[in-house]
Amino acid sequence: MKFGKDLITGRERYFTSWKSPDDPSIGLYKFWVDTNGYPQIFLGEGQRETLRLGRWNGVGFQGISVENMNPIFSTEFVVNKKEIYYRYKLKSTTVQRVILMWDGMVRRLQSNKRTQEWVDCLEGFEPKVPEEWKAGDWSSGCQRRKPLDCRTPDFFHKISGLVFPDTRRSSYNESMSLEECEMICRRDCNCTAYANLDIRNGGSGCLLWFDDLLDARESDDHQELYIRMAISDLAAKGQFSFNKKKGVLTVVLSVSISALLLSVVAYACRKKMKRLHKKGLGSRAHTLDKDHTTATDNFNINNKIGEGGFGPVYKGVLENGRVIAVKRLSETSQQGLDEFQNEVICIAKLQHRNLVKLLGYCVHGNERILIYEYMDNKSLDSFLFDETRGSLLDWPQRFRIIHGIARGVLYLHQDSLLQIIHRDLKAGNILLDSEMNPKISDFGLARKFVGQDVMTKTKKVVGTHGYISPEGFSHEAHSDNLLGHAWRLHKEDRSIELISESLRNSCVVSEVLRSIHVGLLCVQHHAEDRPTMLSVVLMLISEGALPPPKQPAFFTEESYHEVNIVSSLEEYTITLLHAR
Repeated sequence: MKFGKDLITGRERYFTSWKSPDDPSIGLYKFWVDTNGYPQIFLGEGQRETLRLGRWNGVGFQGISVENMNPIFSTEFVVNKKEIYYRYKLKSTTVQRVILMWDGMVRRLQSNKRTQEWVDCLEGFEPKVPEEWKAGDWSSGCQRRKPLDCRTPDFFHKISGLVFPDTRRSSYNESMSLEECEMICRRDCNCTAYANLDIRNGGSGCLLWFDDLLDARESDDHQELYIRMAISDLAAKGQFSFNKKKGVLTVVLSVSISALLLSVVAYACRKKMKRLHKKGLGSRAHTLDKDHTTATDNFNINNKIGEGGFGPVYKGVLENGRVIAVKRLSETSQQGLDEFQNEVICIAKLQHRNLVKLLGYCVHGNERILIYEYMDNKSLDSFLFDETRGSLLDWPQRFRIIHGIARGVLYLHQDSLLQIIHRDLKAGNILLDSEMNPKISDFGLARKFVGQDVMTKTKKVVGTHGYISPEGFSHEAHSDNLLGHAWRLHKEDRSIELISESLRNSCVVSEVLRSIHVGLLCVQHHAEDRPTMLSVVLMLISEGALPPPKQPAFFTEESYHEVNIVSSLEEYTITLLHAR
C-alpha cells in the first residue's frame, strides 16, 4: 500500500471513506499526505481536519504505536525531489486490509489499543481561556506564561516524548546538524522551536517552527523538541545560574596560554609590530619569525600558488609538517599598511567554519607577511571559470558551497564580535579546503561597524583594481551582461536555460531555480529591497514561496552603447554600506 504525491506529474494518491457501513462508494472523509512545509498525514471530513498523525521521525509517525520491528509488516515514509509518499508493506503472507470507514476510522485487520490521554499545556505554557478548559473545551489552546521579547535574553527548553506540533508553517533542511539548527533558530526571534528531522544514528536534519506550536501531544517517542522560552521562566524555577568565577578562570587560562605561545616571537618582528598592537592586532593570531621564509624555500617561484591584489601567495611546509599558505605584500601592490592592519584585525577576531583561518603575521622593514591555513582546492573561480575543473564540481557540491558562503556572510554581518562588510566578495576570494568546504578570505578592504550602527559611508573605491565581476561585465558584441541575461530569463520564466550542460545530470532543478531567484533578490537596485543574510540562509534551506525580485542593479539593456550602470570606476563616490 502506497499513498502520497508525485511532485513531477502532480498526481496525488489518498484514501477516501466509505459512504455508509454498507456502501463503499466515496464518502465524507479523506486520509492524505499534506506536502505543505514538512509533510504530515491528515484525516479530514470535508474541509475540516479532524486528526493529524504527526511527522515521520525516521522510525515511524509520532503518536502511533506502530513499529517496524515486527514480523508482519513494515512502514516507510519517503521525501525527495520527485515524490512524497507513505508505504505500508507486508513482510509475511498474512493478508491485511486498510480501510477508511464511513465514520472516519482507519481500520486494519489487527486491532489497535486505544488509550485515553489527559490534555494539558506544555511546561512554560498555560490555558489561554482557563474557564473553557475547566469545562472540558480545549479548543482555545495554550499560551506562554512569559511572552517572548526580542530585546531580552531567552533560552531553549528541551522536551521529550511529544508528537511534534503541526509542521505546515515550518521550514526544514535534511543536511543540517542539530547545532546548526539551533544557531539558525537562535538568530531569528520569530523562530519558536527546533528539532532533528531524523532520530536515527544520533539524529540529523533540522526542523524549524516560526509560529504558534499547535497540536503537540504526548507519545512514547524519545525525540526531543527544543522550545524557545523567556529567560524569566527558567530563573523563576531556580534553574538559571552562571558561575562567574568559572567564566573568569576560563578567560584567564585562555589568555595565559596565548601569552605563553607568544613568548616565542622573534625580537625583531615583535619590535616592528608594536605600533600595530596598539591598534588592536595580535588578539588571536601570533606573530611569526623566519620560519615562513624557510617553509617557502625563500619564496621560491616553484612554490607560488597564486596572486591577488595584496601580492603573491606561496605554499609552505613548517618543520612539524603542517602545510601553510603565505601571502607576501608585493612592491607593486596598491594595498598598504592600512589594508594589512585591517586584514589582521578582522580575521584575528573572527572564528567561523566558513572563514579562512589566520595562523600568523609579521612586519619587518618593508616585508609584510600573512600566514593562513592551506586550502587544497585553491579558490572557487579556478573551478567556475575552467571547463575541465568545472566538470568536477557537481550540483550538490555547488549547493553546499552556496550554503557555506551564505552562513559565513551571515556570521560577518550579524553574529561576529565585529559587524563586518567584506566589500570584495568574489569567487577568487572563496577558498576551498580538501573537502570542498568554502572559506571566505581577503579582508583587506573590509569595513567594521561600530556599536549599533547599521550604515556608514566611504569615499574610497573598493574592490580589486582591474577586476570586473563577470556578472557585471558588458561588451558591445553582447546584448546583455550575465546579470541582465539571468534577469531577462527569469522574467520570461526560462531560468532553467541558465543551467550548464555539465550540471544537467546532477542538479535538482528546484534547488537551482530557487538559488537563481534568491540571487536576483540579493542584487536588487535598492538596498532596502534586498533580503538580510539571515533571510537568505532561511530561503535557501526552506521551500516556502519567495517574493518576486525587482530589476537588479548593474543591469544592461539592448547594447553596450546604451548601458546605464549605476556605478563609477573612475570617480570617487559616496557609498552607503548596509549589512544585508
